[in-house]
Amino acid sequence: MQIGTGKKIYFLSDFHLGAPDYDQSLRREKKLVQFLEEISKDAAGIFIVGDLFDFWYEYKSVVPKGYVRLLGKLATITDNGIPVYFFVGNHDMWMNGYFEKEINIPVYHREMPFEFNGKKFLVGHGDGLGPGDHGYKLIKKIFRNPFCQWLFGIIHPTIGIGLANYMSRKSRSATGQTDERFLGEENEWLISYCKETLQEQHYDYFVFGHRHLPIDFQLPGSSRYINLGDWLRYDSYAEFDGQTLHLKYYKS
Repeated sequence: MQIGTGKKIYFLSDFHLGAPDYDQSLRREKKLVQFLEEISKDAAGIFIVGDLFDFWYEYKSVVPKGYVRLLGKLATITDNGIPVYFFVGNHDMWMNGYFEKEINIPVYHREMPFEFNGKKFLVGHGDGLGPGDHGYKLIKKIFRNPFCQWLFGIIHPTIGIGLANYMSRKSRSATGQTDERFLGEENEWLISYCKETLQEQHYDYFVFGHRHLPIDFQLPGSSRYINLGDWLRYDSYAEFDGQTLHLKYYKS
């Protein structure tokens, strides 16, 4: 894809709408809608790189209520011809056609390569990549198993969504302190993943979420790893202007 003069590609992730309560989530949703309205003036594409919601499960004929401002804004953006790409995260991995059909947004369930103006990107949420974290990797396989998803789907939404929201809060509580600090080059698992990948394939930019900490790290071979941070604390995002990817912070 060639980006025209004055156009940009935007990357953002980890909004966790629905957490920690309705009022704070609503304020975050309104801020996100305002941001999307502003960038739609020069956006050549928008990447939402996972955990848009703190929990999302598409039952056969039911989706979680709320988020109408955001979903309407995304529909308007795609109706106006601006492509939006969505990558599932570990909190909203159970998507099954709703975004594609209702909002015309393709949904990706793993990291994917893209090329803009000759620059190669690898984009994904980032969960389960790199060394270690074997417990989560096992849980991820279970959660992504179609039979396990079907089993969850037969639980009444009131019970299922309540249980999922409880588990999401426990997950954030367990990782909160780790998310707040850079662990060092050797202990950042996504940096390790990037280095391993570069041994097989060159990318100019690795763009991930999940880590909840804005990171711009120089990798070997003039490659860079960008972590998009989150909108719970940082309101951070990345902007590609056709030549360079910049990590930025939104000031509403």
